[in-house]
Amino acid sequence: MRQHRTPFATPNTEPKALLKQALTFVIWAVCGGLLGTALPASALGRLAQVEIVDRTDGRVLPMYAKDGQRWVVGTPGREYAVRIRNAGGARILAVTSVDGVNVVSGETASPEQSGYVLDGYGSVEIAGWRKSLARTAAFYFTELPDAYAARTGRPEHVGVIGVAIFRERPQPIARADRAGKLAGDARHDSGAAEGAAPPAARARQEAAGRADDAGGDDRARASVVPGAPLGTGHGRSESSRAEVVRFERDGAHPAETITIRYDRRENLVAMGVLPPPVVGRAPDAFPAWAPRFVPDPPRR
Repeated sequence: MRQHRTPFATPNTEPKALLKQALTFVIWAVCGGLLGTALPASALGRLAQVEIVDRTDGRVLPMYAKDGQRWVVGTPGREYAVRIRNAGGARILAVTSVDGVNVVSGETASPEQSGYVLDGYGSVEIAGWRKSLARTAAFYFTELPDAYAARTGRPEHVGVIGVAIFRERPQPIARADRAGKLAGDARHDSGAAEGAAPPAARARQEAAGRADDAGGDDRARASVVPGAPLGTGHGRSESSRAEVVRFERDGAHPAETITIRYDRRENLVAMGVLPPPVVGRAPDAFPAWAPRFVPDPPRR
């Protein structure tokens, strides 16, 4: 596994994936240059902008605010991706979790684990659970028993997507590396042998084994029957190249943490996140019709 030790890199305009080693082991994925691109209103975050994309039609899912939280509507069976855009010119690390599970290593999520490195003004679209340096398993909204977290014995945190953003410790500027990046696990130092498999890769293999084994108004709102909460499934295998690189975090704690929750539409209506459906009268074929009669004559 080749390691990139260049302390500075520019965004890649071609979609690929890259795993960096940040005084820890790291991963690198689909990154692209976005210099000068306006950030959409549906994105959330300050150092990085996060949005959820429906992969079926490419639509960015709108976010709804309720009690200080942000929600998106999940539709069972539809694949989605987590798109992260670096809002600044310096590299950042985005440690990402879905349903309380790290999307790179498959471990129960914690900020010190592996993540994606984004170049200045670059972006990454995380469309699945990383299975190797070449493949991912697609994210899709699904019923709770089919969720990857539930199938691996961790159903407590389904319905939430998290991104912990770390700044990079300042580095001397060296030659530009055209590849994009993901960042890694802060619990492991960067002195591992060149040929050794990173701990994140071992954790991914163990998690994959576990998954394979597991094989309007109050009246209107009350009329909506809530369903079971949604989770994220372990879907089809897709090509997604990755490579190990270096990234040194500027501190032990994230500079920003972004959380987005999701659930099916009827549950969001029942919770008051979305308005209830309109309850009206039966449709009328001639809504403008009214009976007409003889009017009174003018007064004398």
